[in-house]
Amino acid sequence: MSGDDDEVYDLADRGDDRPGLEDVDLEEDSSAGVEGAVLDPDADDEDEEDDDEDDLDDDEFDDLDDATPDDVDFVVALYREDGSPVAQALSADLANDFDELVVQLQRLPGDAGALGLVSVAGEFFVATRVRGRHVQVVLSDVYAAESWTLARDVIDYLNVEVPDDDDEDGLVGDLDMLADLGLSEMELDVLCADLDEDADVTALRVAEHIHFGPQARKAADSFE
Repeated sequence: MSGDDDEVYDLADRGDDRPGLEDVDLEEDSSAGVEGAVLDPDADDEDEEDDDEDDLDDDEFDDLDDATPDDVDFVVALYREDGSPVAQALSADLANDFDELVVQLQRLPGDAGALGLVSVAGEFFVATRVRGRHVQVVLSDVYAAESWTLARDVIDYLNVEVPDDDDEDGLVGDLDMLADLGLSEMELDVLCADLDEDADVTALRVAEHIHFGPQARKAADSFE
């Protein structure tokens, strides 16, 4: 029972003479304001342990790094206007804010949406394709989410977790999102498989495969 229907009885006051009743440890329950038997003295400790575990989960990624201007290789947007390829440098601040990156890409006048390429510290790149409300994204290295804010934003958006096994392939996301532009899922996987190649170089190769090579390189050079 609950609410006003609940009644708490003190068995000792009712004259219950069952053997051993006088040995029950009674103490005041400050939360309920009534006297009751303490059935589990360790319950509070267990609750505290659960709270500690929740705090650990919340703090797991508290040490993520925002990319400084020196960390940002480039942030560029690629789109076609009247059929011609256009590359535009965007603010370096977008290397720390996936949601705002999507907003800025939505504002561009591309014939078929826009593609954003962000490379950070040569360690990872993010490719984000926006067509109206339709957003697709690829992260070149899922393990970057253990260190960098943007990478963490992306895996949250994709609803994926960082694998426990560091030997697993780090490429995640909508791997076929550029297939209609000339870069298949298999080709993208091959491009990203070379772990000795810096992420900014790989990202510009992606631009080349979808016929934005010279434009993307020129826009990326503005970050040097």
